[in-house]
Amino acid sequence: MSTISRRTVLSATAATAALGAVAACSSGGGAAGRPGSDAGTGSGGAKPAPGQSDAKGTPIGDGSNADTGPQPNQPKPEKLKPGETPPQFVVLSWDGAGATDDGQFARFLKLAEEHKAAMTFFLSGIYTLPKEKSSLYHPPKHSQGASDIPFLSEGAVRNTLKLVSQAWLAGHEIGTHFNGHFCSTRSDGNGVNKWTPEDWESEIEQAVGFVTQWRTNTGITDVDPLPFDYKKELIGGRTPCLEGQKALLPTAAKLGWKYDASSPGGQQIWPQKVQDGKIWDFPLQGIPFPGHGFQVLSMDYNILANQSAGSTKGDPGKYGQWRDQARDAYLAGFNRAYTTNRAPFFVGNHFEQWNGGIYMDAVEQTLKEIAGKPDVRLVSFKQLVEWLEAQDQSTLRKLRTLNVGQSPAGGWQTFLGTA
Repeated sequence: MSTISRRTVLSATAATAALGAVAACSSGGGAAGRPGSDAGTGSGGAKPAPGQSDAKGTPIGDGSNADTGPQPNQPKPEKLKPGETPPQFVVLSWDGAGATDDGQFARFLKLAEEHKAAMTFFLSGIYTLPKEKSSLYHPPKHSQGASDIPFLSEGAVRNTLKLVSQAWLAGHEIGTHFNGHFCSTRSDGNGVNKWTPEDWESEIEQAVGFVTQWRTNTGITDVDPLPFDYKKELIGGRTPCLEGQKALLPTAAKLGWKYDASSPGGQQIWPQKVQDGKIWDFPLQGIPFPGHGFQVLSMDYNILANQSAGSTKGDPGKYGQWRDQARDAYLAGFNRAYTTNRAPFFVGNHFEQWNGGIYMDAVEQTLKEIAGKPDVRLVSFKQLVEWLEAQDQSTLRKLRTLNVGQSPAGGWQTFLGTA
């Protein structure tokens, strides 16, 4: 069972949807991964995608990153033709993206490969910094070396680096989940919701620094460099507990980021830009919650909060029922968009064994159910941004006129006939 604890929670503020009971996040316990363990390494580290060489590329900085050329397995965005039905985009994203000791990272990399899916992995910067070097982190408004999630063992850091490399080579996006995961539910209330744009700039600078200088910080010399320049690759992230977006956005725009996935709740409608039209807003969404008259946010922990009152070890006798309910909620959200307005569908997850791992199973079952359906594209947030920015603005404005569950009048051929 994983001991990484990352609670991205659940502010229930989606515009027309009561998202059900919510629960506070709590600090984690224990470091993930056992020192020297090889759990979660899959095939044993980064491997080139088909057609790629074993070359490590041109080292960048201290050799923690390397330039290996354009990222493999990236689709070419195409502009919608007049009257064409939009694709149904689905983005599966993972907060933290550390190498858990139960192999969840490797599990979903394999599933993605099998179903031709791309995903977004929001890497916590301190997951490339062993706990012995925690004093290198200077979190805003907190003491040196403080963090509400555990630093990893050196073995887990090694595994994380290998799997992040493997993910990028396979075509997945590496975003950021920042560092210390300070939520407003702390006993002192001192969370990221109180940070300033300058605080966020410091946090981002440190997160990028840990990922681009892990070789210097860790002393590890027998792990290949990450096969990309993280400073250039990083174009978005998700904040801890979905808090602090307002102060983050000016900094994100200043850094040239393309999107943010930190909104505390949204609807299943086509996305738009915020921060003076500079940043795409990709919120987790309110989706139907089977058996209830309210909606739930499209993230594993939010579903858990409504099933076991926030306990990650609820009644084992209900695990099967809860797993099916989680899966059916995801499928209900997907089908509502797929059969009507085709708004991109966003799901957030953590590599955790909460309630016996049922949320991992629910996501896997959902992925298998929707992959391969006509017009469905399983993409990263970065790939979605590229598609959106390839479209005519008039087309996007028209798509945004469709409400939740609203089909285009006269069908797509008529609705976008003059796109």
